Amino acid sequence: MMEINRCTGIDPDFSGLVTLLDQYLAEKDGREHDFYNQYNGISEIKHAVVIYSEGIPVACGAIKEFAPLEMEIKRMFTHPSFRGKGFAGKVLSELENWGKELGARRFVLETGKKQIEAIKLYEKSGFVRIPNYGQYIGIENSVCFEKNI
Repeated sequence: MMEINRCTGIDPDFSGLVTLLDQYLAEKDGREHDFYNQYNGISEIKHAVVIYSEGIPVACGAIKEFAPLEMEIKRMFTHPSFRGKGFAGKVLSELENWGKELGARRFVLETGKKQIEAIKLYEKSGFVRIPNYGQYIGIENSVCFEKNI
């Protein structure tokens, strides 16, 4: 049985999954991890989602205001044991729905070039590549996306 929980960045299940995400990204990104990590604090996140499978937290993501009527998708992660089962798509869909409820008209996000599965998910979900924005301008390893609704 799957359950979706809306929470904040201080939720222990969300923060536990984010800890695993950070470990995963530190391995993937190597020396670049410190640059990205400075923009990924979770204590101020007001809109996070955790998905549970049989009571176990298996996937998460969050949104935060990027600009008026725009949300940035952050901290997307699925536990490795549960990948390939559609949980990331469910998190993304829930975040989009929540963002729409909050009045968002556009979503943006950044992921790394090495995150092939994430890139495929975003493209399959209707996101299109855009020039790197904000702190990601000029960062060769970053790939940015948007989705207008």
